[in-house]
Amino acid sequence: MITDLSTYKNQHSAITDKLATLPVMEAFYTLQGEGFHQGKAAYFIRLGGCDVGCFWCDVKESWDASVHPQKTVEEIIVEAKQTINSKPSDANPIFVITGGEPLLHDLDVLTNQLMSAGFKTHIETSGSSPLSGDWNWICLSPKKFKQPLAEAFVIADELKIIIYNKSDFKWAEENAAQVSPHCKLYLQPEWSKSPVASRWIIDYIKANPRWQLSLQVHKYLNIP
Repeated sequence: MITDLSTYKNQHSAITDKLATLPVMEAFYTLQGEGFHQGKAAYFIRLGGCDVGCFWCDVKESWDASVHPQKTVEEIIVEAKQTINSKPSDANPIFVITGGEPLLHDLDVLTNQLMSAGFKTHIETSGSSPLSGDWNWICLSPKKFKQPLAEAFVIADELKIIIYNKSDFKWAEENAAQVSPHCKLYLQPEWSKSPVASRWIIDYIKANPRWQLSLQVHKYLNIP
Protein backbone atom coordinates (compact mmCIF):
# COMPACT_ATOMS: atom_id res chain seq x y z
CA MET A 1 0.00 0.00 0.00
CA ILE A 2 1.33 3.43 -0.99
CA THR A 3 1.11 5.91 1.89
CA ASP A 4 3.41 8.64 0.54
CA LEU A 5 1.63 11.10 -1.77
CA SER A 6 4.78 12.07 -3.70
CA THR A 7 5.56 8.39 -4.35
CA TYR A 8 2.03 7.87 -5.66
CA LYS A 9 2.27 10.91 -7.95
CA ASN A 10 5.62 9.76 -9.32
CA GLN A 11 4.34 6.26 -10.01
CA HIS A 12 1.13 7.60 -11.56
CA SER A 13 3.16 9.96 -13.78
CA ALA A 14 5.43 7.12 -14.91
CA ILE A 15 2.41 5.01 -15.88
CA THR A 16 0.79 7.94 -17.71
CA ASP A 17 4.02 8.66 -19.59
CA LYS A 18 4.23 5.07 -20.81
CA LEU A 19 0.64 5.24 -22.04
CA ALA A 20 1.11 8.53 -23.92
CA THR A 21 0.60 7.98 -27.65
CA LEU A 22 1.53 9.71 -30.89
CA PRO A 23 0.40 9.10 -34.50
CA VAL A 24 3.42 7.55 -36.23
CA MET A 25 3.32 7.47 -40.02
CA GLU A 26 6.69 5.78 -40.38
CA ALA A 27 9.96 5.08 -38.57
CA PHE A 28 13.32 4.21 -40.09
CA TYR A 29 17.07 4.16 -39.46
CA THR A 30 19.04 5.96 -42.15
CA LEU A 31 21.44 8.84 -42.74
CA GLN A 32 20.43 12.42 -42.14
CA GLY A 33 20.24 13.75 -45.68
CA GLU A 34 19.99 17.49 -45.08
CA GLY A 35 21.48 20.42 -43.23
CA PHE A 36 24.10 20.61 -40.51
CA HIS A 37 24.03 16.91 -39.55
CA GLN A 38 24.01 15.61 -43.11
CA GLY A 39 25.65 12.21 -43.46
CA LYS A 40 25.20 11.13 -39.83
CA ALA A 41 23.32 7.98 -38.88
CA ALA A 42 19.93 8.84 -37.40
CA TYR A 43 16.69 7.16 -36.42
CA PHE A 44 13.64 9.03 -37.75
CA ILE A 45 10.00 9.00 -36.84
CA ARG A 46 7.52 10.89 -39.00
CA LEU A 47 4.46 11.98 -37.04
CA GLY A 48 1.09 12.40 -38.67
CA GLY A 49 -0.67 15.76 -38.70
CA CYS A 50 0.09 19.03 -40.49
CA ASP A 51 -1.75 22.35 -40.71
CA VAL A 52 0.85 24.13 -42.86
CA GLY A 53 -0.02 22.59 -46.23
CA CYS A 54 2.92 23.32 -48.53
CA PHE A 55 1.70 22.66 -52.09
CA TRP A 56 5.08 21.12 -52.98
CA CYS A 57 5.18 18.82 -49.93
CA ASP A 58 6.41 15.33 -50.86
CA VAL A 59 4.77 13.60 -47.87
CA LYS A 60 1.18 14.87 -48.09
CA GLU A 61 0.06 11.48 -46.78
CA SER A 62 1.38 12.67 -43.40
CA TRP A 63 -1.11 15.54 -43.15
CA ASP A 64 -4.06 13.62 -41.68
CA ALA A 65 -3.03 12.36 -38.25
CA SER A 66 -6.15 10.22 -37.91
CA VAL A 67 -5.07 7.73 -40.61
CA HIS A 68 -1.83 6.80 -38.86
CA PRO A 69 -1.52 4.30 -35.99
CA GLN A 70 -1.12 5.59 -32.47
CA LYS A 71 1.98 4.25 -30.73
CA THR A 72 2.92 4.63 -27.11
CA VAL A 73 6.13 6.38 -26.16
CA GLU A 74 7.37 3.09 -24.77
CA GLU A 75 6.68 1.29 -28.09
CA ILE A 76 8.45 4.03 -30.06
CA ILE A 77 11.58 3.86 -27.93
CA VAL A 78 11.70 0.05 -27.79
CA GLU A 79 11.47 -0.14 -31.60
CA ALA A 80 14.21 2.46 -32.00
CA LYS A 81 16.55 0.70 -29.58
CA GLN A 82 15.98 -2.68 -31.20
CA THR A 83 16.72 -1.25 -34.65
CA ILE A 84 19.82 0.71 -33.69
CA ASN A 85 21.27 -1.92 -31.37
CA SER A 86 21.45 -4.34 -34.26
CA LYS A 87 23.80 -2.00 -36.10
CA PRO A 88 27.04 -0.14 -35.28
CA SER A 89 26.15 2.97 -33.30
CA ASP A 90 27.71 5.51 -31.00
CA ALA A 91 26.74 5.81 -27.35
CA ASN A 92 24.19 8.57 -28.02
CA PRO A 93 22.41 7.93 -31.32
CA ILE A 94 20.47 10.73 -33.00
CA PHE A 95 16.69 10.49 -32.91
CA VAL A 96 14.97 12.88 -35.36
CA ILE A 97 11.29 13.77 -35.03
CA THR A 98 9.75 15.13 -38.21
CA GLY A 99 6.37 15.28 -39.92
CA GLY A 100 3.97 16.57 -41.01
CA GLU A 101 4.34 19.23 -38.36
CA PRO A 102 5.57 17.45 -35.22
CA LEU A 103 4.87 20.35 -32.87
CA LEU A 104 1.14 19.85 -33.32
CA HIS A 105 1.75 17.22 -30.63
CA ASP A 106 3.01 17.55 -27.06
CA LEU A 107 6.51 16.07 -27.26
CA ASP A 108 7.56 16.54 -23.63
CA VAL A 109 7.08 12.92 -22.60
CA LEU A 110 8.68 11.46 -25.72
CA THR A 111 11.81 13.62 -25.58
CA ASN A 112 12.25 13.17 -21.83
CA GLN A 113 12.08 9.40 -22.24
CA LEU A 114 14.40 9.48 -25.27
CA MET A 115 17.03 11.42 -23.34
CA SER A 116 16.71 9.01 -20.43
CA ALA A 117 17.31 6.19 -22.92
CA GLY A 118 20.50 7.88 -24.17
CA PHE A 119 19.30 9.43 -27.41
CA LYS A 120 20.13 12.87 -28.80
CA THR A 121 16.84 14.55 -29.67
CA HIS A 122 16.53 16.46 -32.94
CA ILE A 123 13.44 18.04 -34.47
CA GLU A 124 12.58 19.39 -37.92
CA THR A 125 9.74 21.92 -37.65
CA SER A 126 8.12 24.86 -39.39
CA GLY A 127 7.94 26.56 -35.98
CA SER A 128 4.27 27.44 -36.52
CA SER A 129 3.07 25.67 -33.35
CA PRO A 130 4.20 26.21 -29.74
CA LEU A 131 7.40 24.46 -28.73
CA SER A 132 7.25 21.37 -26.56
CA GLY A 133 9.95 18.83 -25.78
CA ASP A 134 13.58 18.99 -24.72
CA TRP A 135 15.98 19.23 -27.65
CA ASN A 136 19.65 18.78 -28.49
CA TRP A 137 19.09 20.26 -31.96
CA ILE A 138 16.27 22.28 -33.51
CA CYS A 139 16.06 22.69 -37.28
CA LEU A 140 13.64 25.49 -38.14
CA SER A 141 12.30 25.39 -41.69
CA PRO A 142 9.80 28.27 -41.96
CA LYS A 143 7.00 28.17 -44.51
CA LYS A 144 5.13 31.11 -46.02
CA PHE A 145 1.87 29.16 -45.78
CA LYS A 146 1.89 29.42 -41.96
CA GLN A 147 4.67 31.51 -40.54
CA PRO A 148 6.72 30.64 -37.44
CA LEU A 149 5.97 31.87 -33.95
CA ALA A 150 8.47 34.38 -32.58
CA GLU A 151 9.73 31.84 -30.03
CA ALA A 152 10.89 29.51 -32.81
CA PHE A 153 13.56 31.92 -34.01
CA VAL A 154 15.06 32.31 -30.54
CA ILE A 155 15.71 28.60 -30.00
CA ALA A 156 16.64 27.50 -33.53
CA ASP A 157 20.07 25.89 -33.99
CA GLU A 158 19.63 25.67 -37.75
CA LEU A 159 17.55 27.73 -40.19
CA LYS A 160 16.70 25.92 -43.42
CA ILE A 161 14.90 27.84 -46.15
CA ILE A 162 13.41 26.01 -49.12
CA ILE A 163 13.99 27.84 -52.41
CA TYR A 164 11.21 27.41 -54.98
CA ASN A 165 11.23 30.86 -56.60
CA LYS A 166 13.83 33.61 -56.73
CA SER A 167 11.61 35.67 -54.43
CA ASP A 168 12.33 33.11 -51.69
CA PHE A 169 15.78 34.64 -51.12
CA LYS A 170 14.08 37.76 -49.71
CA TRP A 171 12.01 35.47 -47.45
CA ALA A 172 15.24 33.77 -46.38
CA GLU A 173 16.84 37.04 -45.33
CA GLU A 174 13.72 38.13 -43.43
CA ASN A 175 13.88 34.93 -41.40
CA ALA A 176 17.66 35.04 -40.93
CA ALA A 177 17.33 38.50 -39.39
CA GLN A 178 15.30 36.97 -36.53
CA VAL A 179 17.48 34.02 -35.45
CA SER A 180 20.30 34.10 -32.92
CA PRO A 181 23.92 34.66 -34.03
CA HIS A 182 24.85 31.00 -33.41
CA CYS A 183 22.14 29.68 -35.77
CA LYS A 184 23.42 27.93 -38.91
CA LEU A 185 21.92 29.23 -42.15
CA TYR A 186 21.00 26.90 -45.03
CA LEU A 187 19.36 27.29 -48.42
CA GLN A 188 17.85 24.15 -49.93
CA PRO A 189 16.36 23.73 -53.41
CA GLU A 190 12.81 22.42 -53.58
CA TRP A 191 13.24 18.94 -55.04
CA SER A 192 11.10 19.34 -58.19
CA LYS A 193 13.04 22.49 -59.13
CA SER A 194 16.42 21.30 -57.91
CA PRO A 195 18.41 21.75 -61.17
CA VAL A 196 17.52 25.42 -61.63
CA ALA A 197 17.10 26.34 -57.96
CA SER A 198 20.49 24.83 -57.07
CA ARG A 199 22.16 27.16 -59.56
CA TRP A 200 20.34 30.15 -58.08
CA ILE A 201 21.46 29.10 -54.59
CA ILE A 202 25.09 28.61 -55.59
CA ASP A 203 25.22 32.09 -57.08
CA TYR A 204 23.47 33.56 -54.05
CA ILE A 205 25.82 31.92 -51.56
CA LYS A 206 28.87 33.11 -53.49
CA ALA A 207 27.53 36.64 -53.04
CA ASN A 208 26.28 36.01 -49.48
CA PRO A 209 28.74 33.53 -47.91
CA ARG A 210 27.13 33.41 -44.47
CA TRP A 211 24.66 30.98 -46.05
CA GLN A 212 25.41 27.32 -46.83
CA LEU A 213 23.94 24.89 -49.34
CA SER A 214 21.74 22.02 -48.14
CA LEU A 215 20.88 19.23 -50.57
CA GLN A 216 18.50 16.32 -50.06
CA VAL A 217 21.30 13.79 -50.43
CA HIS A 218 19.05 10.91 -49.35
CA LYS A 219 16.98 11.42 -52.48
CA TYR A 220 20.03 11.25 -54.73
CA LEU A 221 21.07 8.06 -52.92
CA ASN A 222 17.52 6.64 -53.00
CA ILE A 223 17.41 5.97 -49.26
CA PRO A 224 14.66 6.95 -46.75
